[in-house]
Amino acid sequence: MFVVALPVLVPLAGLALVVLLGRDDARARVLSVIATLATIAASVVLLLEWRGSDGILAWVAEGPSAVPVARLAADGLALPLVLLTALLGFVAVLASWTVTSRVRTHYALLLALQAAVTTVFLADDLVLFYVAWEAVLIPMFFLIGGWGHERRRHAAMKFFLYTFAGSALMLVGLLLIIFWGGGTTDLGAEVEALPTHVQTAVFWLLAAGMLVKLPVIGVHTWLPDAHTEAPTAGSVMLAGVLLKMGGYGLMRVAVPYAPQAFADAAWVLAVLGVGGIVYGAFLAFGQTDIKRLVAYSSVAHMGFVVLAIATGTALGYGAAMLGMVSHGLVAGLLFFLVGALYERTRTREMARLRGLVAAVPRWGGVFVFATLASLGLPGLSGFPGEFLTLAEAFSRWGGWIAVAGVGVVMAAVYGLAAVRRIGHGADAPEAACRDLTGREWLAAAVLGLPIVALGVAPGLVLSATERAFSALAAIGGGF
Repeated sequence: MFVVALPVLVPLAGLALVVLLGRDDARARVLSVIATLATIAASVVLLLEWRGSDGILAWVAEGPSAVPVARLAADGLALPLVLLTALLGFVAVLASWTVTSRVRTHYALLLALQAAVTTVFLADDLVLFYVAWEAVLIPMFFLIGGWGHERRRHAAMKFFLYTFAGSALMLVGLLLIIFWGGGTTDLGAEVEALPTHVQTAVFWLLAAGMLVKLPVIGVHTWLPDAHTEAPTAGSVMLAGVLLKMGGYGLMRVAVPYAPQAFADAAWVLAVLGVGGIVYGAFLAFGQTDIKRLVAYSSVAHMGFVVLAIATGTALGYGAAMLGMVSHGLVAGLLFFLVGALYERTRTREMARLRGLVAAVPRWGGVFVFATLASLGLPGLSGFPGEFLTLAEAFSRWGGWIAVAGVGVVMAAVYGLAAVRRIGHGADAPEAACRDLTGREWLAAAVLGLPIVALGVAPGLVLSATERAFSALAAIGGGF
């Protein structure tokens, strides 16, 4: 069905219109808003069509002699992330409203990034999956390097080198799959089980690229610099959806093609997940730069995703998806708020922002809300995924998983400490700034409402993913 291609084609059409018609800044902004709103609409239409289907919607673009050149498919594993990408693409455009340098190019790169990420989630072909995975690097590299902060070039190059190196290893794994699978590149095709030694090589080659993207401890050092130096829109998209490519890739490609190797490696992933939860939380607590704090908190939250995937159960995979969607919404909102604050004060140092909540109560209220969601307050989206992750992990591995509880406690410590440091104390000169505008309220609402909805009704995600994750758990043995 052609509707499957719309979330990819609409932002590409918007990109073409921005390049061809966006000759002044105002027109480029308006065209970008229209394109991202249309992408949200296309994603919702796709969701509704999928609800009435048998579980998978597919579309094939054919070249000469009816040779397939691109295959896209939508199922319960892809659609939550497609919708998340659409929402964050709109917020990223709103976050870029005050950009004054090379405005048309900036918006064109954002739309290209949105199309590339969406293609990763919808690709039903190994080659297309890899091409889209690599294509994501290009617009993000230029967004960081062209519109970032003081050390933007260093951060952009570090981001590119880390992620490209991981992707190169991932390519070798994909080539092994194609070679041992009889030459087919169809992600949906049933291939004969790979030999055990080949599975081991395939899994770890794929994981090399996907764990860098998540990122797990040891290969995470690109993330704080990239987040801190990126423009606000870049941080929103990087935290919101680019990190999710790693978790999605593990579930979409690594587990189905190398289930035995995944089963053997599950304990390693669990250790990496717990380590990321604790390590990221302690590093976040030590930050004085509010944007860097949010960046390190992402390491901790992605640790929950890795731990959930490691359980290998349908509910564990559902917890991973809940965690990814929640983190995309919450981190996107936090980076948007920090970016709006930086535009007003030209600082991100918490010591210089004392009394800010009293000075700008609307900004402060939304910031407290997002912080509570991030630390996992029941009733908001951060809680269900983390609770399910710990429950499934405890059932799988027993009491040592309680170590992850240290990270949960530390999340409350660094989150509430940030609120106290920014919200209380004598007013600093930087606190004298304007409150949220109507545009910023709109962006906050677009992300805030789903945060509440998923906190109250996590079944919105779990029901959509149940069939896909039950099948995935069965492939991996279900542990």
